[in-house]
Amino acid sequence: MTKSEEARELLREFPVVDGHNDLPWALRSQVRYDLGARDIAVRQDDHLHTDIPRLRAGGVGAQYWSVYVRSDLPGAVPATLEQIDCVRQLIARHPADLRAALTAADMEAARAEGRIASLMGAEGGHSIDNSLGTLRGLYELGVRYMTLTHNDNNDWADSATDEPKAGGLSAFGREVVREMNRLGMLVDLSHVAATTMRVALDTSSAPVIFSHSSARAVCDHPRNIPDDVLERLPANGGMAMVTFVPKFVLQAAVDWTLAADENMRAHGLHHLDTSPKAMEIHHAFEERNPRPIATVSTVADHLDHMREVAGIDHLGIGGDYDGTAFTPDGLSDVSGYPNLLAELLERGWSKADLAKLTWKNAVRVLGAAEDVARALQATRAPSNATIESLDGADA
Repeated sequence: MTKSEEARELLREFPVVDGHNDLPWALRSQVRYDLGARDIAVRQDDHLHTDIPRLRAGGVGAQYWSVYVRSDLPGAVPATLEQIDCVRQLIARHPADLRAALTAADMEAARAEGRIASLMGAEGGHSIDNSLGTLRGLYELGVRYMTLTHNDNNDWADSATDEPKAGGLSAFGREVVREMNRLGMLVDLSHVAATTMRVALDTSSAPVIFSHSSARAVCDHPRNIPDDVLERLPANGGMAMVTFVPKFVLQAAVDWTLAADENMRAHGLHHLDTSPKAMEIHHAFEERNPRPIATVSTVADHLDHMREVAGIDHLGIGGDYDGTAFTPDGLSDVSGYPNLLAELLERGWSKADLAKLTWKNAVRVLGAAEDVARALQATRAPSNATIESLDGADA
């Protein structure tokens, strides 16, 4: 049996839990949620990284759908609600393949049924508009993690790619973490500054996640996780879900991306724009400046390092499909996960290790957050603190 065949066999029993997929935003930006125009029941190779046939081919058993909205978008809360509605429509449209999941038990039930557990994660604390009541509302609607920031700071947390402002987390930011713990909503530390990571770990009584981040020691990008933070995951019980985005995993791609982003801004476009017009500009730039190519091996290098520092019990996968313009060779879309597992098998990873990486760790972490929430709810009432009351009237 080849390593690829071994990988596919393992995925039939322990499918991938992917921590981050931006399909809802792609559906918003491409077709304004016209799900018939991008019917994911059939392959959408020309438009998307994600559809049901390729999810099946990739051995995906659970997906955290990102209900991301840009931090500079006016009306972040209603836009986030639209993203949640999109996920709910997708689940309703494809009941034979997708199952709504709110708990670790729901994930296991979906696996037993042969359906893809569909969870949601909000990407960026701006989506609660400084309101703990809104945070609770998102939880009631099914959101099971929140990334504390996106690319920009918010009023209470520092981003990895913005100028420091809050010293990691403000007093209100720490209260957000505590309320997330009480709810059972996972604290996601992708995108946040290293100072924010450390303060959140100091504050959280539940396991944290990194829904789509890689190792800073392997690729020195501020979006990645420093070793001292990875070293803290065993005591916390959380997990780091490696991402595939070339500019976060390949050092040569970091420098190329800086130049490509500046080119986008010179054309009056946001550097994260993936519209057809933006992609034309990207491709023209790439013709003039060949793009460094990440590979399956590049991603495996991060996982090797992360396993050495954090341990196998604290690793997962968060590809960031449909949230990036470029992908590594061999991981071009959601059908590529078996290629990564085959590479890890070649490197001596055991099937027991891979079962933890793909399925077991993510289910355990969500279940542990649920356990913490039950204990906290017995002693702690919902917080009605405001940012003004904790951070001052000028916050």
